[in-house]
Amino acid sequence: MRIVNRWTLGVTFAVGLAVTALATPGSGVVSNVISRATLSDGVNLKFKNRFTDFEVKLQIKGPADFISQQVTLAPGGMSGWHSHSGPALVSVVSGTATFYQGDDPSCSPTVVTAGNVFVEQGEDVHIARNEAMTDLVLKVLYITPVGAAQRVDEPSPGNCPF
Repeated sequence: MRIVNRWTLGVTFAVGLAVTALATPGSGVVSNVISRATLSDGVNLKFKNRFTDFEVKLQIKGPADFISQQVTLAPGGMSGWHSHSGPALVSVVSGTATFYQGDDPSCSPTVVTAGNVFVEQGEDVHIARNEAMTDLVLKVLYITPVGAAQRVDEPSPGNCPF
């Protein structure tokens, strides 16, 4: 039994080192968690504005963490390839964000300018880059399983030259 446990620990440690070695850390990034709060029960929200076609549906099964974070990327900065444990709603406060998806063989950029919001589905491997000459400031709201990391470092998928 001890041999199996030591072997399992050894393999787990080796895999952890390999994943860490393959991860692509960011550069020129400052991240500050503004708040983290737990919704103890799930929610099944349906809202429809009676005067317009505006409608919101939000369904969360089980408890969830809501994490608010400000992320600043310096000119030329990048987030590193990563994914999230749940969806992320991202507001571009200032600057221009350029995103690349890990599953896009053509490595086509998606550009989002200040005043716009986009949604990351969660678990999709991607990278954010500041290809402009001014700081990029993002406000992000993550919805994750309780205790899960809002960011998961990922190895480069190899589809982009950076």
